[in-house]
Amino acid sequence: MSGFQQARADLGAQLRQLREAAQLSGKDLAASLNWQASKVSRIENARQSATEDDVVVWGQAVQADPEIIDELIAQAVTLLERQDSWRQRHKSGLAALQEDVRDLEARTRLFRVFEPGVVIGLLQTAEYARNIFSKVRRLYDAADDIDAAIQVRMRRQEILYDSARRFRFVMPEAALRYRLAPDDVMRGQLDRLLAVTTLPNVEFGVIPFSAQLPSALLNGFWIYNEAMVGVPTRTKDLVLRDPEDVAFYAGAFQDLCEVAVFDEEAREVIVRVLVDFAKQSSL
Repeated sequence: MSGFQQARADLGAQLRQLREAAQLSGKDLAASLNWQASKVSRIENARQSATEDDVVVWGQAVQADPEIIDELIAQAVTLLERQDSWRQRHKSGLAALQEDVRDLEARTRLFRVFEPGVVIGLLQTAEYARNIFSKVRRLYDAADDIDAAIQVRMRRQEILYDSARRFRFVMPEAALRYRLAPDDVMRGQLDRLLAVTTLPNVEFGVIPFSAQLPSALLNGFWIYNEAMVGVPTRTKDLVLRDPEDVAFYAGAFQDLCEVAVFDEEAREVIVRVLVDFAKQSSL
């Protein structure tokens, strides 16, 4: 078991002990917190990381001593800040990772996302996601739970229709053309992007090939509100909370927005790519 997974298991075990000491079932605790019943089980069995907020409301529900809650909060914060191996994290399952991301997104009001080489997860179709997860499973020797991971990823996308949240997405034109799935799947994915561009709370930008880039497109990043940046690399998932880091990535995102096209111009790029796929498929 990796250090990350062991830390998650230790925190889950301590939270379970508090729940049992309060003589609450997992179902009762979930109901009192307005959670899905499965979330309590996932946290206690180390299939999902408990966040700082999770620990606070859990501790209050079981009437734990403030000192104990503070100790568990510190563990949760440390866990979320870990820069752990992707290979080790994926051993706990693709679906578990998707649940972790889903909980983080539930606490976010403003999303700013740049992805240079893959369609952004919140915008993926099920079949495109299947092809991506299949590649991830092979690369990281992940647990074989692709169907479950796809189901969670599709549920994650419900957040797009919450008008209280704002989404700003930017991708380069190249990412629309990379054949990470069969042509028919790619065409379906592009149709999905066309639909997303019409949502009132979504800004979807494409950096066309003709744009003068402000910098090399080295890696993707997700900015959550004004508080945190997630930067996935090939081997680590970096979580940055330092205000200077957050400000740096916010500036980088704005630079990318300035050379991207939005609204009708973005749709024109997507349609152009769709036409090219159709031509190549007919050859």
